[in-house]
Amino acid sequence: MPFLARQTPYDVCIVGSGAGGGMAAYTLTQAGANVVLLEAGPLWFATENSSMLQWPYQSPRRGASTKERGFGEFDAALGGFEIEGEPYTRAQGTRFDWFRSRMLGGRTNHWGRISLRFGPYDFRRKSLDGLGDDWPITYDDVKPYYDRVDRLIGVFGSKENLPNEPDGVFQPPPRPRCYELVVKQAADRLHVTCIPSRLSILTRPLNGRPTCHYCGQCYRGCLTNSNFSSPAVLLKPALATGKLTIVPNAMAREVTTDERGRATGVAYIDKTTGQDLHARARVVVMAASALESARLLFNSRSSRFPQGLANSSGTVGKYITDTTGSDMAGFIPRLADGIPHNEDGVGGTHLYMPWWLDNKTLDFPRGYHIEVWGGRGVPSYGFMGGIQNHPGGGGYGQALKDQYRRNYGAVVGFSGRGEMIPNDQSYCELDPDTVDRWGIPVLRFHWKWTDHEVKQVKHMQDTFEALIGAMGGTLMGKKPGPDADYGIAAGGSIIHELGATRMGGDPSTSVLNPNCQAWDVKNLFVADGGPFVSQADKNPTWTILALSMRTSDYIADQMKKGAL
Repeated sequence: MPFLARQTPYDVCIVGSGAGGGMAAYTLTQAGANVVLLEAGPLWFATENSSMLQWPYQSPRRGASTKERGFGEFDAALGGFEIEGEPYTRAQGTRFDWFRSRMLGGRTNHWGRISLRFGPYDFRRKSLDGLGDDWPITYDDVKPYYDRVDRLIGVFGSKENLPNEPDGVFQPPPRPRCYELVVKQAADRLHVTCIPSRLSILTRPLNGRPTCHYCGQCYRGCLTNSNFSSPAVLLKPALATGKLTIVPNAMAREVTTDERGRATGVAYIDKTTGQDLHARARVVVMAASALESARLLFNSRSSRFPQGLANSSGTVGKYITDTTGSDMAGFIPRLADGIPHNEDGVGGTHLYMPWWLDNKTLDFPRGYHIEVWGGRGVPSYGFMGGIQNHPGGGGYGQALKDQYRRNYGAVVGFSGRGEMIPNDQSYCELDPDTVDRWGIPVLRFHWKWTDHEVKQVKHMQDTFEALIGAMGGTLMGKKPGPDADYGIAAGGSIIHELGATRMGGDPSTSVLNPNCQAWDVKNLFVADGGPFVSQADKNPTWTILALSMRTSDYIADQMKKGAL
């Protein structure tokens, strides 16, 4: 097998360049390690490649989605739920959708920048309600790294002193827009906690990066580097050290091991030539995303590791979770016929609603938060969801134009994002009959929402309806009922998949120790969403970043001591 052109092994090989891989590359190169990073997609830097300032009318599709950009033609995510030549399968009766972003930086290029810390309760849920498992670490173990991430990357927010919504090192939050003020009034009347959002978008200059100029196109990637993406904020400084080598279009096939069972590097395919290559390294860090990393471990089988690398416990691929999700929109008459005005702001909501209730008084055990959307966004393909769906919508000529003007900005929506409890029926494995275009076996998914999640989503829908009613609005569309599990999104579709290589205190029930180090392979680590023991009702990116920094610090220390 040919080697990557280098006479000696790298100190570290990282697979994946998103939140976890980018942070590992940054932290390890800062510590002096020589690092090679394998990325399955092409190079892409928001500061150079973003279409942030293009108008929808500059495209014949007016910004509609394409095969490679399912969230819109100008969206920064290159990939999707279905990628040609890279299938995955579902067990009979299963609905699970797997999103993959094949580009440098992965999903950090287009994500919503919602940057929430897990709280103290989130690390010890089993101790509190008897369900799932506790983490082998606590909030206090991760807090110093959350603080460092805040200072390095930047996040705005407000000090609220909520017990399970930890405050951070915040920049000032932007002021609410008009429709958000109406939402805030309704939430206050219903005693629903509503506070400024916590997003990794700069409202003050930081580390040479300028303040957001409120173009509202964050999902396209930021040309000015005012929001967070791994390539622009983490990988560029890592490259500047001279100690990082990035290999794009490198499809990892397996982690190689020696006769002692230690990792020796990563075998990969150069997607541009089809050539099999090998990156040698003293330490391997998996950060390909929770499920892709599990797939790579499954495919790294040998006589020493017949169930897959680092899988003596049999828990690789097990206990996968995704955020629960449900949505509702309402037409708010008091926002109709609005005076044209500037709705400057970041590319996301300025307010959100963290979990505000005690589950002990409810019929489901875990909570959710609510994200708010609406306002006067730039008109593009699919604008307003179709005028025919609005009150009085439709018609021709001047009457149609008047309807558009009247209803522009009068729709407000809510998205619930909640915690799923890991269960034995949600897992992935290798499909015995299906391979990708390079002959690598693919994943097959099993998935199940339990009553815990379905009842939670019913509560979301009831809350959304109450909020819309408190604003004097009417629902857009029909409220989903029990026949549709109250509108719960399909597994995977919220794109917060976690688990599959979880950490623990017992090598018989977990893949990794509390430092995200494989129990079975001393020089193998995982730095993406795979180590998560539970989901929490928060978006996971900030915790992925903090855990990756923590793990990278441990690797650097152990390498310095000669222990790796």
